[in-house]
Order: sequence, then structure tokens, then C-alpha cells
Amino acid sequence: MREGEDSRLSKLALRKHLRALRNAHADTLDPRIRALILMRPPAALHALVPAGASIGIYLAGGGEAPAIGYARHFHEAGHTIALPWFAARDSAMQFRRWESPHLDELLEPGPFGVAQPLATAPAITPDVLFVPLVGFTADGGRLGQGGGHYDRWLAAHPQVPAIGLAWDCQLVDDLPREAHDRALSAVVTPTRLYGPFGDHP
Repeated sequence: MREGEDSRLSKLALRKHLRALRNAHADTLDPRIRALILMRPPAALHALVPAGASIGIYLAGGGEAPAIGYARHFHEAGHTIALPWFAARDSAMQFRRWESPHLDELLEPGPFGVAQPLATAPAITPDVLFVPLVGFTADGGRLGQGGGHYDRWLAAHPQVPAIGLAWDCQLVDDLPREAHDRALSAVVTPTRLYGPFGDHP
């Protein structure tokens, strides 16, 4: 078996294991407590978010760490908020403006079962991107869901800092890495901030 194939198989097994841990952890949380998690970014993270920067963020699905608190925080601080948008399941990921993270009526069902901005919302290239993940390392390694949407978008926008949001249980000692894998600029969990790492992004 070639090295690349071995890495992909390792990722598949690790992804399955970490997704189960993530979902089990999220399922134990009282919804009222979960709604209060990750409401405001740590002060040190502001070094990665310039004044006036547009913020790409996600709506959590399954057991993903919630991001709605950050969306509202940055919106109230005057930042433009954008969410992933897909024309179809086989389309490239784009970002479109979410005029207000307090108004769900500005969203519609997306092809992956996650709400997304209306097709008429303006397309935006975020200046800073918050990303979901399945697993991460203390030095900014990221294991995603496996679809490659964020990997491809970040490869096309290498100047954009990517910041992971995660549960503490998603931390691992090491991850199999391939040439296209890009390290995160920081990772935030409910209990600590990892990074920012080195030069940004």
C-alpha cells in the first residue's frame, strides 16, 4: 500500500473514532448550557481579526462546537458575517453574507441539510475564517469532516487565517498529514486557546 493510501485510511478510521467522541460529548450537554458555550472569543484571538474584517463562520451541525455566539459577537462589533453556501452537493463551497445572525428567516435549507444564506445574498470572500473540525492537535493540525470543502477553499485563499472551534475532547497528540493539509492559525475550545501560531495565516 502506498503512503498516501495509508494516510487516507488512517484518517478514515481516526475520523470515525473522533466523530463518535465528539457526538457523545455534545449529547451529554444540557441544551441550556450548550447555548452559552463559545459566546465571546478570547482577547488574544483579536490579533487575528482586524477591525472591519469580514468573518466567515459556520452553523454547527451534529456534534460540532457551536459558532453562533461568535457570529453574533462579531456582528455586534460591526463585522460582516458570511456563511458557507453551496449551489448543489457537488458544487464548490462559496460564502454569502448573513445580514443578521439574529434572523433565521434570512437562511434557507442547503444541500447538506444545514441552513445557508439565501441565493440572493451577496457573495463574500471572508478575511478571517472560523472552521469546524473532527480533531485537532495542539500545534494547529486539523482533521475535517472528509469532504474537502474547507481544504479546497483555504488552498485557493492562502492569505485567509483559519481558526478552529472545537470541544476539548477533540484534541489528539498527532494527526496523519498530507501535502495539501494546512495548519490552523489558532484553535479555540471552551477551556483554552491554542495559538495563535507563528506568522499568520
